[in-house]
Amino acid sequence: MSAQPIPFPVRRVSGFDEPPPPQRATVKPKGLPPAPGEPTALQRAWLARALDQAGGKLPLFMQDGQKIDSRTVKSCLDKGWCEPWYSNPLKPDWLVCKITEKGRALFETAA
Repeated sequence: MSAQPIPFPVRRVSGFDEPPPPQRATVKPKGLPPAPGEPTALQRAWLARALDQAGGKLPLFMQDGQKIDSRTVKSCLDKGWCEPWYSNPLKPDWLVCKITEKGRALFETAA
């Protein structure tokens, strides 16, 4: 009997005579905080702008004129770094916030 080729593809069993697959480098996606429980670069920049404002008011817009993303505001609210200050009668969907003592502490430990 002669060996004939198999008419369908056969899955090879890995681990025999094959080098292991190359390992992917673990790169953190852009925008993640440096460590769990710390603010992202954008959150830190936004919170820092309240440090020299009267009453600790947080701006509604970044310095380039772009509106602060509501996800950034809600994330900082959830972590206790800011709190609602008052409702905006002209734009009720915009949250006007001020920095809390917990938010100020983020910058005191870094100094």
